[in-house]
Amino acid sequence: MKRLENKVAVVAGAATGIGAACARRFVEEGAKVIIGDLNIDTANQLADELGNAAIAVKYDAADEASIKHLIDSAVDKFGALHVLHNNVALTSKVAQTTDLNVTDISLSTWEDIMRVNTTSFLIGTKYAVPHMIASGGGAIVNTASNSGRFGDVVRTAYGASKAAVISLTQHIAVQYGKQGIRCNAIAPGVILTDAMKSLPELVTLIEPHIVTPEFGEPHDVAALAAFLASDESRYITGQVIPIDGGASIHHPQLADIMRNSETKGLS
Repeated sequence: MKRLENKVAVVAGAATGIGAACARRFVEEGAKVIIGDLNIDTANQLADELGNAAIAVKYDAADEASIKHLIDSAVDKFGALHVLHNNVALTSKVAQTTDLNVTDISLSTWEDIMRVNTTSFLIGTKYAVPHMIASGGGAIVNTASNSGRFGDVVRTAYGASKAAVISLTQHIAVQYGKQGIRCNAIAPGVILTDAMKSLPELVTLIEPHIVTPEFGEPHDVAALAAFLASDESRYITGQVIPIDGGASIHHPQLADIMRNSETKGLS
């Protein structure tokens, strides 16, 4: 039996990248999937690819009514809701170039990023929980980030929003665990999405800091999300699971030590 057989899932932010990989994996595992995205044309293309097991719904993660419509669409179309994967994030070029350090960031940038990256997760969960309880329980998977676990010289709002997602995940898990709802967060490091592949200099810079032979790809995150969405993870809740090739498990000077060892022929 497929792990998500007879389950209905909403993936918020699913038209491309990690979200699209998760939607595909959920369908492969037997779920009916609502593909939520502002880019409805690309979302429709993915839904067409996945067939009758998926439908696309246009939604704006900055608008409460739109988020509620996305959640309600699962019940309207498939009669239940068992899985919510909050995956959306504000990653536009404007956001990336204006999300600076604490003294230089604009308040509007901060508020825009927090609204999409964190508040939308709260709103989605707010409307999903009653449906999940009515469906006999469920699983919420939130996409956090290593940026929510460590500091940086820029991307202040992004990091803070993802740290808030981690705390929100724990609060949800505590508040609704006895009602059969689990909530966990995934914290990706560098994942070779199309967007990341367009930044080869950054990939080269980070490569010495992972301890696996290769970088992860969207399907690796999807595999973890499918496990957390399934009943196989029924005793796991409130956890933040890094998926980063080991980048967060070692001392920060390790890459320099290894590089020096190789230079001296000690490796």
